Amino acid sequence: MNVLRSSTLLRNLAATAIFLVIGFLAVYSVDEYTAGTVAKLALYICAALGLTVLVGGNGQISLGHAALMAIGAYTMAKFLPSRTDDFGQVSIGVIVVGLILAIAVTTLVGAVIGVAAARLRGPYLAGATLALGVAVPGVTTYFHDTFNGEQGLPIPVPRLPASLESAGWTIGHVVALIAIACAAVALLLMANLKRSAVGRHLAAVRDHEISAQLCGLSVPREQVRAFAFSAATAGVGGGLLGLVIQGANPHSFGLVLSLSVLGAVVIGGLGSLRGAIWGSIVVVYLDLILKDELKVDPNAPAAAYGLLLIVVMLAMPGGIQGLLTRLGGRLPRRSAQPQGGN
Repeated sequence: MNVLRSSTLLRNLAATAIFLVIGFLAVYSVDEYTAGTVAKLALYICAALGLTVLVGGNGQISLGHAALMAIGAYTMAKFLPSRTDDFGQVSIGVIVVGLILAIAVTTLVGAVIGVAAARLRGPYLAGATLALGVAVPGVTTYFHDTFNGEQGLPIPVPRLPASLESAGWTIGHVVALIAIACAAVALLLMANLKRSAVGRHLAAVRDHEISAQLCGLSVPREQVRAFAFSAATAGVGGGLLGLVIQGANPHSFGLVLSLSVLGAVVIGGLGSLRGAIWGSIVVVYLDLILKDELKVDPNAPAAAYGLLLIVVMLAMPGGIQGLLTRLGGRLPRRSAQPQGGN
């Protein structure tokens, strides 16, 4: 136990193992439709973890994260179809290679965006990333021959292993398991990054750029790093979303997706990786309730995100994780107080 407390890596590995077990049990115990919701939750967690590092960990803002997710999805859509079998399916190994390729492409694009973003601050950076989020879907529509315009590109489903098929599993369950595994890896890497020297450098630039420069840090380099890290997890999230909806099209990667991922980060707790998980749960299930249960207008989720963001910023500035931390911090002090009358 003392070794676990003293080692950040072991603590992160233990937390990741718990996350995997919970995710596996969640997928194992639900039907195919609910497994799709679990997969969506996992891909939101992937994207929100990276955005947490960018916004909370480095102090930069992005309103166009869906554009990076779209790049990941289109990378998968260009890579996978040529590797299908006679049934139009691909092996899980090929999907893993496709996800790695999506990470590589989006990381490269994120680094390029980071170079430009390092020259911008505040509302100018927000406006530039917003323009990116609007431009990428437009590019896919303009280059119709390459990206098939409004219809988008299909993404084949994974081939179901015989052992899982005999156990009653479906393709939706397999996609959910892949998404849970990707979210667990992203959680482990981002947690270790946050506690590493690189994470401390990112935080130093966030807290005070001039002081960071005086300490010998290159502010542009750290900002490019933050964008690259954030883009990598966005690429995974976009590739997983493409697997869930079995395609990549401009309508699935619009401004609402960018706002929902940003909303998950703020609602959960800016700068907190645990908060990214809480916020993703809120955003995904709020969308599910509004669309499937209440059957409200399709624009209602975006309005609900905005309203919820305002409430959180006013009532819980630290988000859900900040509230839980404050509540947990009060319990030991109360129990340690002497009882009256003795």
